[in-house]
Amino acid sequence: MNSKASDPVAGVASRRGPLRRLYDWVLSWADSPRGTVGLAAISFAESSFFPIPPDVLQIALSVAKPRRSFWFAGISTVASVAGGVLGWAIGIGLWQLLEPWFFRYVPGFSREKFEFVESLYLGNAFLAIFAAAFTPIPYKVFTIAAGVCGVPLGTLVAASALGRGLRFFLVAAVTYFLGDAAKRFLDRYLELVTVFLAVAVVAGFFAIRLVMPGR
Repeated sequence: MNSKASDPVAGVASRRGPLRRLYDWVLSWADSPRGTVGLAAISFAESSFFPIPPDVLQIALSVAKPRRSFWFAGISTVASVAGGVLGWAIGIGLWQLLEPWFFRYVPGFSREKFEFVESLYLGNAFLAIFAAAFTPIPYKVFTIAAGVCGVPLGTLVAASALGRGLRFFLVAAVTYFLGDAAKRFLDRYLELVTVFLAVAVVAGFFAIRLVMPGR
């Protein structure tokens, strides 16, 4: 008798799509003694091509070691901003060569999204990058488009550091104060909370400009 056919758990696992298997692989780093290295690598890669956000691993690591929650957030932030610089460099120097590969193989990376991001940069590149860094918007599209559109590297780094830092330290704070309940809360509400806070921050920027139009 075929043991795989008789095992419903194995059958479900075999039917999982590639993204789900990749998600499970990311989570498996939480049980590794090199989980911190995995978090840094995934945070770096997600900023230019990797499809799974580092939040899932950061949450798992922080739930296991709540006192290190803010340390993990710092790692996620620094590595993610560094990965954003890689995305910017791809846009500056390699986009013509890699463009077909990104549109065909990178999940969440489409020509329509890319052209929309280009249009946003005509308005306010800093706010556009900040919003992508903080919310579930595909950040990788914005980092590469920043290079293609000639957004200054300083603008990319500053906006990314603010957005990514707020996002990952928000995750750390929730994990630290809620403990085991944090994972359930973040799984359900993280995207909603980050979108709401990003709208509030952007509204604050515009309010300042209305009050002090000369600044």
